[in-house]
Amino acid sequence: MTELVGLAEVVAARELLAGVIRATPLEPSRPLSAALDGEVWLKSEHVQRAGSYKVRGAYVRIARLSAQERDRGVVAASAGNHAQGVALAAGLLGTTATVFMPVGAPLPKVAATKGYGARVELVGNTVDESLVAAEDFATRTGAVFIHPFDHPDVIAGQGTVALEILEQCPEVRTIVAGVGGGGLISGIAVAAKALRPDVRVIGVQAAGAAAFPPSLLAGEPVRLPAFATIADGIAVGRPGELTFAHVSKLVDEVVTVSDDDISRALLMLLERGKQVVEPAGAAGVAALLAGAVQVEAPVVAVLSGGNIDPLLMLRVIEHGLASAGRFLRISVRCADRPGQLASLLGLIGEYRGNVVDVVHQRQNPHLRLGEVEVALSVETRGPEHSDRLISALRGSGYQVDVAQPG
Repeated sequence: MTELVGLAEVVAARELLAGVIRATPLEPSRPLSAALDGEVWLKSEHVQRAGSYKVRGAYVRIARLSAQERDRGVVAASAGNHAQGVALAAGLLGTTATVFMPVGAPLPKVAATKGYGARVELVGNTVDESLVAAEDFATRTGAVFIHPFDHPDVIAGQGTVALEILEQCPEVRTIVAGVGGGGLISGIAVAAKALRPDVRVIGVQAAGAAAFPPSLLAGEPVRLPAFATIADGIAVGRPGELTFAHVSKLVDEVVTVSDDDISRALLMLLERGKQVVEPAGAAGVAALLAGAVQVEAPVVAVLSGGNIDPLLMLRVIEHGLASAGRFLRISVRCADRPGQLASLLGLIGEYRGNVVDVVHQRQNPHLRLGEVEVALSVETRGPEHSDRLISALRGSGYQVDVAQPG
């Protein structure tokens, strides 16, 4: 039997973190409260030092190393948040850090990790491949490997999030958080179930990288053959042995959300909540908005990180608008004669659609002679407005194809 982390270890971790991390605010969410007809609060770990909760576990793990171990330096693997947490903690504790990151890791996360003083190596296409490289480096050099989730000290550090939640919202009934390898949800479950056994703890995975549901079904950690999601911070192909033991025993439910759900959540947080959150950090909110889980209020959703690449943010905003029915990509076929484009744009303007860009194409082999295809991006006020606009175009004799968000 794998020994689980206990409440005493989480409390000790909190004492170790005093004066190092900040107690992040708990903010009410009016849009979510209205949607769920019950109180919803957001735990703002995206404004934590280094931009995520990860510094909690990283600092506890490194602080508990012996002086001799710290002299050898530490090594980690991460898509970005654990990397920054380890780099910051190592600098605070006077040791050197080497971090292996996937080749496609967001550039701002790579730059921030270097900015905290770590040496960065880009290896592999996934965090799992970077983990292998980091473990090999530890074997070769004697550096201490700081696992991103599968270690008691890391779980204990992440569990301090729940201690703050229970103090800030003593009446909480449900805690929802994103899940990658399972360190955060394990720590939250340890503290919450020890202090308030009635609180439901719910984990949320991106559907494109959901290793926990099949693992829980099999009764042991199962590796996904492949995975892909915009939520790089929770894109982990296999649960840890230790985190699996915690989740299977203490977490009430693990659900999944699509990338569309995550995009809509990010858009809502940005537009209505004025919160800049990365995709992984919005997984819990995505589950609430999508109705992926039945919850009892008051609910606390953890915004676990805010380290988002601005270029990804642009794509996610557009994707979120499209998923919410407020951004259309359409292709319209019409006769290739003078005035047709003006008539088409005039009709869209009449229905108050805002054309963002236009591509006029005659070379498509599927077009008939004398026919042209016009690809347009159009901003609308929502699904009903989009439907009216498309109906008006088709009613005027245009052949309209609507591109799905993606």
